[in-house]
Amino acid sequence: MNKLNVNVLVASILISFLCFAACSCSIHKPDEVDTVSGTLVKPRYNKTKVLKNPLNGWVMYAARNADESYWDTEFWVSDIGKTVKAREYASACYIRTSWSSLNPANGVYAWKDPNSQIGKLIKGAEKRGLPIAFRIVVDGRDQGMNTPEWVFNAGAKYYLQDSNYPTRRTPYPQDPVFQQYYSKFIEALAEDFNDPERTSFIDAYGLGKWGEAHNVIYESVGEKVTENTEKLKLEVFDWVTDLYSRNFTKVPLVINYHRVVGHPSSWGAANENSATLLNLAISKGYSLRQDAFGMSDYYQSWEKNFAKSWNFKRPIIMEGGWITGGTHRYWIDSSGKYREGHPEDVRLGEYDASKEAHVNMMDFRAGYETETWFTKSFSLVQNFVSEGGYRLYPDQIYLPETLNSGEEIEINHRWRNMGWGYFPNNIPQWNFKYKVAFALLDSDDNVKELFVDKRCEPSDWLKDNPTTYDFTLKVNLPAGKYKWAVAIVDTEKENKPAIQLAVNDETSEEGWVKLLDVQVK
Repeated sequence: MNKLNVNVLVASILISFLCFAACSCSIHKPDEVDTVSGTLVKPRYNKTKVLKNPLNGWVMYAARNADESYWDTEFWVSDIGKTVKAREYASACYIRTSWSSLNPANGVYAWKDPNSQIGKLIKGAEKRGLPIAFRIVVDGRDQGMNTPEWVFNAGAKYYLQDSNYPTRRTPYPQDPVFQQYYSKFIEALAEDFNDPERTSFIDAYGLGKWGEAHNVIYESVGEKVTENTEKLKLEVFDWVTDLYSRNFTKVPLVINYHRVVGHPSSWGAANENSATLLNLAISKGYSLRQDAFGMSDYYQSWEKNFAKSWNFKRPIIMEGGWITGGTHRYWIDSSGKYREGHPEDVRLGEYDASKEAHVNMMDFRAGYETETWFTKSFSLVQNFVSEGGYRLYPDQIYLPETLNSGEEIEINHRWRNMGWGYFPNNIPQWNFKYKVAFALLDSDDNVKELFVDKRCEPSDWLKDNPTTYDFTLKVNLPAGKYKWAVAIVDTEKENKPAIQLAVNDETSEEGWVKLLDVQVK
């Protein structure tokens, strides 16, 4: 097979985006001048506060054997003259681990045991308010038995690259025994982690070396390409993306956008079917991730152009490719920008590539990589907090200070995104569930009446493009004094405030940003 059926794929993608295009609202362009009534409220923008919002910000990495002390590791930051903890800046905790560590025996799942190493790690993240993200690795060529031995004992066929290392088995992903037990495992994982309160995202492919979606072995010839390669690649890709998307319906899924995704090779020229495969995953609800940011010879024009084609349609998560703590000779990078002994050069390269790709999340990889972000490149940490991902706030709102109960009123509100990324409310797992809402609070900050503006869409808000809405509503409250407040709420969670806004204004304990006193007559 040479090329996949692109026409069918394009049609499915267009259909999936019809709901996005169908959302309409009364929007004012920035240069339009309208006559609006009410009192102008201008919430004060906060540029520096770390906002721990979903699919946004820094990702803290945790090794599978991390103990309790890991969470409290401190770094001296000379820029600010004090020690800080990485978790104070993180929005999620990423665990890259093996299938065997999570599923040591058939029907046994380590995360269900609070005394297991992985159970303690997950509990440690939850205790600190960090949702979990997973990548599950099955390939055994470099790391040993990443697929449980009991799966091979059950008859799963495998590839052995070097007979001197008999435990380094890599299952053929098209093998029916492998698929049977892997499916059972993913279904069990989803029972506990298909929960957006608990899980940030799932790195949902996991095949190939290190689970990075390249160098996937299908046959005994290893990395060689045969006449069966493209057929097997498509069948496995379709199966595994179906498996994850079928089970993780509420949690974002990501896949490595790689020029040879699913292919037996690791690098080289882009495979003619790579974009088609990735678009197939995206049509099933996948978002994007890449593991080679800052590596000029690996993250090249193909990856950059693919990211650009999906900017502001699907969020992008990055991982730095170079390990500067002794494993990689990063100074040989073809960019010529990295000096030996200067990991801060690599951090800048990663940051610049992230800005170009408009990523929503950057990585604090464990150990020396995280340390160098804080000790040598802290200004970039702060810059990403202020400029990266999404950073939302209403810069002006017109509200009435007095109104009659039962009368129809209009609120004019304008929103800005100060980050280079976007708020991915449009991904299928979220399904536009986050909306702007206004509330009337009593003197104890209790919500007495709540109004959701269902017409405005936060995923439309892009940097340097403020968007204005007119919202008509009717207040039905007893006469008295109240306070206007605003929030972005989760309509699937009883309209509770769900997204931290980048403002300095007083906020209720529940998360409502207080705006203006109002007298209801």
